[in-house]
Parts: sequence; C-alpha cells; structure tokens
Amino acid sequence: MPFEVRLSRGPAFTASAGRSLLDCALDAGLHLEHSCRTGRCGTCKTKLLGGEVQTVGKDLWLSSQDRAEGWILTCTDAATTDCSLDAEDLTRLAGIATQTHPARIDTIERPAPDVVHVTLRLPPTAKLRYLPGQYVNVIGAGGLRRAYSLAQAPREDGRLELMIRQVDDGAMSAYWFGAAKANDLLRIEGPRGTFFLREVAGLDLVLLATGTGIAPIRALLTEIAALPAQPRSITLLWGGRRPQDLFWQPPQMPSLTYIPVLSRADESWTGERGHVQDVLLARRLDLASTVVYACGSQQMIVSAANSLCAQGLPAYSFHSDAFVASE
Repeated sequence: MPFEVRLSRGPAFTASAGRSLLDCALDAGLHLEHSCRTGRCGTCKTKLLGGEVQTVGKDLWLSSQDRAEGWILTCTDAATTDCSLDAEDLTRLAGIATQTHPARIDTIERPAPDVVHVTLRLPPTAKLRYLPGQYVNVIGAGGLRRAYSLAQAPREDGRLELMIRQVDDGAMSAYWFGAAKANDLLRIEGPRGTFFLREVAGLDLVLLATGTGIAPIRALLTEIAALPAQPRSITLLWGGRRPQDLFWQPPQMPSLTYIPVLSRADESWTGERGHVQDVLLARRLDLASTVVYACGSQQMIVSAANSLCAQGLPAYSFHSDAFVASE
C-alpha cells in the first residue's frame, strides 16, 4: 500500500511499505539529506512531524530519547501511514548522477606521516560532475571499497583529489601506505552525499573539521572564494592532536579567520587547546545569522550539533558529514 509523504520544504512523494523513505524519495527524483545510507552517520536524521514509521534497517545513530522526541533516520525508516517530514528537497543535486569509472593514481604524496594526498585521473571521456563537499567510493583489488571526501572543487583537468588518513590494521590503509604507486588502476563510484554548500551570502559561516575532515572543507573554501556574494564572515576551526596533524595551510581570504586547535600539544604550542567544538562554543556567536558545516569524527559532530542546537542554532543551519568506520 502506498503512502503520501509530505516535506516541509519541498513536494510530496509516494512511499512504499517496507522501503526506506530515502530510497522512495530518490525514486521520485527528490534528494533528501543523506550520506552513508546505512544508519551510521546521522546525516539523514529528520523530525517526523506527523504519521508513523517503522525501522527497516539498522539504526546505529539515534538514541531512545531521540526516537521519543520524534527523530527518525530516512535511510532506515519506512512509512506505515501517510507522513510529514521536516525536510527539504535538495534541488542543487538535480542532474548529478552516481557513476562508476576506472581511475589511475596520478600522484601520491605524504603531507604528514599518517596522511596521503592522492590525485586520481579519469579516462579522457569520463566526465564526473559533483558538488564540492561530496564523496566518492574508491574500489580496489578484490572489490574492497572505502569512502573518501573529494578534497577540491572540480578541476579543469578533471582530476580528483583525496586526503586519506592511515587507519591501524585497515585493509585499505595497508594499500595506501604500503603498496600504492603512480599509475595504479582503481575504480571510483560517485559522487555521493549531501554535504555541499547552501546559500551563505551575508551569513556568518563556521567550518569545523577534525583530521582529514579538512578535505571537503578545503573543497568548500575553493567554491566560496569564487562566489559573487560572499559570507559576512568565515571562521575555520581545524582540530588535531599534535602540530603535524594540521598538514595543510588554508588560503588567504579577506573574511576568513583560521583557528587551529590541538588536543595533545606540548608546552611550545601557543594556540587554542582542546576540541574544536568547545573552542567554538567559547566564542560569542550570533546564532540567528550562523550556519555551520562540520566534517570529521562522529564524536565531534554529535557534540557540536547538540551543544549548538541547545544554545538556539536551528537544526537546518547545521550541516555535517561524519566519518564512520567501514563495515
């Protein structure tokens, strides 16, 4: 039996029993917030305004309290009645299709002991259209795949950039940090995700990153620099444990304030200490004009979202992409 699902900021669509709301929306040509599509990252967390749903996938994000307050995950929940969601149709994704292409390593560099900066080249006929902030799956030998954010806005030469951190005992890390070399053949599948820039003209833009979560932030900054209408201010907080973790230097932009944050620095460090979300919360924010883009550890994103929303930041002004462990 089909059900009607109404969006607070978008058209209605038809949902089928037993199929996730996200999949049904995509079938209808609509694009809801999402990233991992496996119930692990929380990007598709949405308020159920009316109707009922049932969980048809594995929800690893929402607490029982979240559920009691009416939050659902559109990637794991299916309609059992007509519903209404506090969600929007992300029209900027219209016409952007997920594709699979062969890709060869063009360059591989190590800007930090546990980070590689990889550039991939696609065949001359391959045209991958994506928005800065989105990610791709890289598929290696034996079908092993991992998701990596694209670290640059689309380049004229079509090459793709990735920033990859080493994971202890990681199967893909063993390749990147032990065997990968220029001209290796891989496959990429993408683009994926809904971490991309919305309207920011005249707003106070806050960018939060931990570790290689700086990759999509780097891509966003490239796009922002080219916008005809700029944010009122841009504050970038990038967190690591020690100085070598901050392996990239942000560009010079008139409205950009860069705040590096370290959690395990020695006494020679004169900058901010602790966690990026705590440093941000210690600053005075005009939440009515603030929009936040956060990428990195799940712990940082949950803490930042909960604290900022508790202080009055609207949920729709917090955009995130949590890096979660591979299944």
